[in-house]
Amino acid sequence: MNHILLFGAGKSATVLINYLSQLTEEKKWQVTIADGNAELLAQKVIPTSFVTSTLINIEDANSRQALIEQANVVISMMPPTLHYLIALDCITYKKHLLTASYIDEKIKALASSIQENNLLFLCEMGLDPGIDHMSAMKLIDEIKNKGGNIASFKSHCGGLIAPESDDNPWHYKISWNPKNIILAGKAGAIYRSNNQVKEIDYKNLFNTKNTILTPTEVLYAYYANRDSLGYINLYGLENIQDFLRTTLRHPEFIAGWKNIVDLQLTNEEKVYDTNNMTIANFFQAHFKKHGFEKWIVDMMDKKLLLTTEMMEEITNWMKVEEQAAEVGEISNEEFLTVDENGNLQTSNINKSAKFLANSIHDVNISLQQLFFLGLEDHTPINLGLCSAADVLQFILERKLALQPTDKDLVVMMHEIEYELNNNSHKVISYLELKGDNHLITAMAKTVGLPLGIAAKLIIEKEITITGLHIPIVKEIYTPVLNALKLEGIEFDEKEI
Repeated sequence: MNHILLFGAGKSATVLINYLSQLTEEKKWQVTIADGNAELLAQKVIPTSFVTSTLINIEDANSRQALIEQANVVISMMPPTLHYLIALDCITYKKHLLTASYIDEKIKALASSIQENNLLFLCEMGLDPGIDHMSAMKLIDEIKNKGGNIASFKSHCGGLIAPESDDNPWHYKISWNPKNIILAGKAGAIYRSNNQVKEIDYKNLFNTKNTILTPTEVLYAYYANRDSLGYINLYGLENIQDFLRTTLRHPEFIAGWKNIVDLQLTNEEKVYDTNNMTIANFFQAHFKKHGFEKWIVDMMDKKLLLTTEMMEEITNWMKVEEQAAEVGEISNEEFLTVDENGNLQTSNINKSAKFLANSIHDVNISLQQLFFLGLEDHTPINLGLCSAADVLQFILERKLALQPTDKDLVVMMHEIEYELNNNSHKVISYLELKGDNHLITAMAKTVGLPLGIAAKLIIEKEITITGLHIPIVKEIYTPVLNALKLEGIEFDEKEI
């Protein structure tokens, strides 16, 4: 009997578990879901003659190997650091392995063993990475096949909150692993722009004002995502001018997260004894330790000073306009101001008023976000010795949790510019998917379903390729994308 083994029953596995349960019931296969959390297994797995769950310590080699030995295909939804243990066992017992995680160096080192054993290890098979690779390569191959020369590739993806569930100043709620939210961006980012390599460190990653307007007329901000350069050759775009992969968020989130980074709230050094400590106590201790009370004041004072100066300029020029109107003239004179970066610029009343309003808005949102996190929250933490990052995760899990009726939103957008027959073209590929509730999320659908579909296609020998791969080859992306369409996950592609 064909047997699929799934390690991990966390947030992103909910839809995958449902899919595998239905699939194995239909096909008369077997699926085993293994996790170290008995409560999660009880919540998410309904045992049948085809579906079983088992409690496991993934680092217990005997228990882990006994499960792997029984399977045809293994799916790992465990933390990336644990994939290697599973991968070694899959080679030993000659089992195919699927993950949603980025390929790390330890997995890469297994490439020859994987190929020698005629196995498929398919990594980066979730949403981002995963669906982004497949949908992008479909477009790239189509453009190349008709003779197009691709000049620019930009891919944007974000796990967001649906408008009807957006009710906090961060404009965000957690639909995936909260630890990954804390760690996002720590490695900085590198990409290509105008044939030049651009590198951004963690401290400056969120200091961005880059935005995109989606086909649905929604404005999102974005920051560069990890190492884009590593995919240029894999995508076959060696001569491309622009190559950028990004993470989408609402503008207020990115501005707020810059404050979080500046305040060292993602620091991973364990220095706080949180027993008998409240959230408010933590913020007080943290700000005192790092001298950030002055930083907050300085930041606010700077913005308020700018807006005060701008208000004076606006007032003066309103008088000029009023005087001109009295004699039947319209004053179109402009004046010089200094923007928030210290650059001299030409301005007018309307432009200055907009800047003033934005500055006041930024100050207000920054304060709202900090107080929302709990500057005055006396909830006890009691997690023992913790880092600032640990406490921040604790706070975010409380403050930004999806509520039962909340819906999340996944947005993905590719922008590809190319030359064909001496003419310039641009294609936009857009996906927008809304979740059903706090369990059946868009994130869980888009991360889990590609893995489940790939497992099915491997068992049914519709995917026969072997070796260590990500889903950028036609033999993988074509059948998976076709199956995703049947699940309601489909891109809208338009030439503009």
